[in-house]
Amino acid sequence: MKIGRDARADRQRVATVRKTIGDDADLFVDANGAYSRKQALAQARSFQESKVSWFEEPVSSDDLEGLQFLRDRAPAGMDIAAGEYGYDLDYFRRMLVAGAVDVLQVDATRCGGFTGFLQAAAVCEAYHIPLSSHCAPALHVHIGCATAPMRHAEYFHDHVRIEKMFFDGVSAPVDGALKPDLTRPGLGLELKRADAAKFAN
Repeated sequence: MKIGRDARADRQRVATVRKTIGDDADLFVDANGAYSRKQALAQARSFQESKVSWFEEPVSSDDLEGLQFLRDRAPAGMDIAAGEYGYDLDYFRRMLVAGAVDVLQVDATRCGGFTGFLQAAAVCEAYHIPLSSHCAPALHVHIGCATAPMRHAEYFHDHVRIEKMFFDGVSAPVDGALKPDLTRPGLGLELKRADAAKFAN
């Protein structure tokens, strides 16, 4: 869930969501870099009561010292994640050398496609850090299966809605897992040309 506009309201919202979803579901929060270091640390400690297991971009992804500060101090069982804005191998390497994240996020639409994604995955393997794909699950399901450190794929329903609007062959999760359709060639996607044409300029 998105957080970061109002720290006090965020704590209440997170607690409400935990009560709503129960104790069996994982709860991930994403602050999009909205907090200061100390504020993010206070939030992490508060979120521990709601069993938050993933704190994404508690501070800016450019603040590697801040991310490392939080990674060292966050409650046990709460991963610090960032990296979705990375566009080249050096960006990801700097993040891992700094010890800034428990999980590195990579987006093939930003980092040079599948080649860049595989390079980032290789760096993750070298540093024994898991990898999570950012958004565009239909794009990442195949490449995710081909990378050893892949832990999970970010799955936003609004992104999936758009994918389904424009492509046939978008996979649906089964028991929380996406699997490629091996009966279809390539990525398994086919552009719905007539539907897409309505949005052409």
